[in-house]
Amino acid sequence: MRSRITCGLLAMLITLPALSTRAGEAPDPRAGIFGAEFPYESKYTEINGHKLHFIDEPDGRGDGKGTPQTFVFLHGNPTSMYLWRNVMPYVAPLGRIVAFDNLGFGKSDKPRGLDYTYQMHYDYLEKFIEQQRLKNIVLVIHDWGSVLGLNYAMEHSRNVKGIVMMEAIIPPRFPMKSLDDFGPAGALFAQFRTEDMGKQLLIEQNMFIEAILLQGTLTRQMSEPEKAAYRAPFIDKTTRFPIYVWPNELPIGGSPERNVEIVSRIGQWLMKSRTPKLLQYASPGAILSPASAAWMVLNYRNLEAQFVGYGAHYIQEDNPEAIGRGIADWYRREVK
Repeated sequence: MRSRITCGLLAMLITLPALSTRAGEAPDPRAGIFGAEFPYESKYTEINGHKLHFIDEPDGRGDGKGTPQTFVFLHGNPTSMYLWRNVMPYVAPLGRIVAFDNLGFGKSDKPRGLDYTYQMHYDYLEKFIEQQRLKNIVLVIHDWGSVLGLNYAMEHSRNVKGIVMMEAIIPPRFPMKSLDDFGPAGALFAQFRTEDMGKQLLIEQNMFIEAILLQGTLTRQMSEPEKAAYRAPFIDKTTRFPIYVWPNELPIGGSPERNVEIVSRIGQWLMKSRTPKLLQYASPGAILSPASAAWMVLNYRNLEAQFVGYGAHYIQEDNPEAIGRGIADWYRREVK
């Protein structure tokens, strides 16, 4: 009997085409979680005379009091809501999914002549939430989206029920005393923050897209359709000015002072706020390391930290399933 079972299993394994033993043909067991399509209906609204591209996917679930739970996804530089495409399906069963492309990014308008500072982007966020009457919000935030979202939570705490953040521009990493604190990336960001060189690298050469984003995954290579989706908003170099501005908005060496102030205030608020918070971090990380996560657990109130795998800055492209399932698990335990 043992011999027949063994032979039968061996025959079954040999005939499975997905288990080829020839070099280079073994499939990626995680391939199914990396979709290139963005399967949500595009919508547009006008704020300050410009069109913002957004999605709004109602689910009907709520907080038990008739108020729909709204998950608001915010992106940073140089991405768009496309960054969240493989995370959203794990969160969608929990409530309403809302996201928008910051002005100058994704499919939103890219008007010339604007300064694209942090303060400009925050004005659009605040007006978008008010215009769309978004209530009972759980923020899911990344990169500059973290500062935007945390600023909103600090100013409108009654409307924010929970915060999920990753690779966030907050203490202990920011504000930075100098570019030396950036480690190996310091020299590169010094060039980004030098006007002539910064424009050459970020506008003419499109380095933030081609090198930092598209070469920034650690556990896989993005597919050509994925790369095309990230490139699409910035094919014309005249649209890349917003990408150039963001590195110059980082609070480093006391400048710009207005952003040093806001990020410092956010850090103080995080130490006091009772709002449930989830920090998702990767190893080694780019802005937030495992050591930074440990510091936050000790210093930020009502914060849980989840390790989601290996990654640098754009961890949604390395670990969307771990991120999405982690959000859902935390939400059911700590927020709902």
